[in-house]
Amino acid sequence: MGMTMTQKILAAHANLESVVAGQLIEANLDMVLGNDITSPVAIKEMEKMKLSGVFDKDKIALVPDHFAPNKDIKSAQNSKCMREFAYQNEITNYFEVGEMGIEHALLPEKGLTVAGDVIIGADSHTCTYGALGAFSTGVGSTDMAAGMATGKAWFKVPSAIKFNITGKLNPWVSGKDVILHIIGKIGVDGALYKSMEFMGDGIKNLTMDDRFTIANMAIEAGAKNGIFPVDEVAITYMQDHSTRSYVVYEADADAEYEREILIDLSTLRSTIAFPHLPENTKTIDEITEQFKIDQVVIGSCTNGRLDDLRIAAKVFEGHKVKKGLRCIVIPATQQIYLDAMKEGYIKTFIEAGAIVSTPTCGPCLGGHMGVLAEEEKCVSTTNRNFVGRMGHVTSEIYLASPAIAAASAITGTISSPEQL
Repeated sequence: MGMTMTQKILAAHANLESVVAGQLIEANLDMVLGNDITSPVAIKEMEKMKLSGVFDKDKIALVPDHFAPNKDIKSAQNSKCMREFAYQNEITNYFEVGEMGIEHALLPEKGLTVAGDVIIGADSHTCTYGALGAFSTGVGSTDMAAGMATGKAWFKVPSAIKFNITGKLNPWVSGKDVILHIIGKIGVDGALYKSMEFMGDGIKNLTMDDRFTIANMAIEAGAKNGIFPVDEVAITYMQDHSTRSYVVYEADADAEYEREILIDLSTLRSTIAFPHLPENTKTIDEITEQFKIDQVVIGSCTNGRLDDLRIAAKVFEGHKVKKGLRCIVIPATQQIYLDAMKEGYIKTFIEAGAIVSTPTCGPCLGGHMGVLAEEEKCVSTTNRNFVGRMGHVTSEIYLASPAIAAASAITGTISSPEQL
């Protein structure tokens, strides 16, 4: 029986000729990632296990991004813990404020993740790097601790769902709409502990930023990971960003999938996830009720890349943020911030009446830089809209693409650029 892309990568890293779904394996790791929330817990677990030192100072990345710049004493203490651990162990890839970014945008940009890697991160959206043809998945802080110390992790080999992507996206429709459409179709547990494997001739029409967005939200369908084939687009990205060698794995012709789902990009419309689950989706054409939006957030590990800012800036040109509405734009990395400045996007945002923040996860998890008050409504390009996710338990989050978010900031209600 043949293997999927994910199974081939896991087999190679477990030094096995083949693996099957459900098999328990111990795999070698190419990268272990932690942030300012999860790393301190992992560091304390290492101390409890009396583990000293790390397996490879070049294969650990520590990024303070969730509550950074520090919003209070507790977050400052957490960052201090991570900082001291990084210095003590001479961690190569420790990124302090001023050079850091949102972790899942930063690592690919720095060339730390490439095709064929096995990557774990103590953050659920570590699955982002599947866009480059890597196996990447989120783990708990205890697994992160063991990974930092040993360079190994245990996995149950996942079964897979094949998503056959065809066609080409229409104007104003992006990768965010693709993944929201998929989650709306299969549900938040539709791919539970499975590999979401994206294939088909339509993939060539998806940018790398589209792919990062889609892979990023695989976890919102319950998936263990999401993964894309390594084509010319991915290879060009890796050549532009990384000096590391990469390995291309392709699924066998007789690989086994639990099911196959056809996604015709040309049929998709802008899609919005209503409260309080990413599966509660409606297309822009299905929204009949009009209600006041209090805040718009454009950014996050899902949609804070340059393509996202470019689209949002294009919508904002010649328009103003609705009076009384707060619009927060967050470039995902310092480099993206610089590039957006050079392209004039930052000027466009500020002239439109938005504010632009240093890279941070802040508002996505209700941390800072945009916490919601009682009964406030927010259109956000982030990845989760659970109860209380961005603030007060009675607040509401509507997940959308940068195009929809920007248009909604202008009108004050959920809108598309076509309606401006």
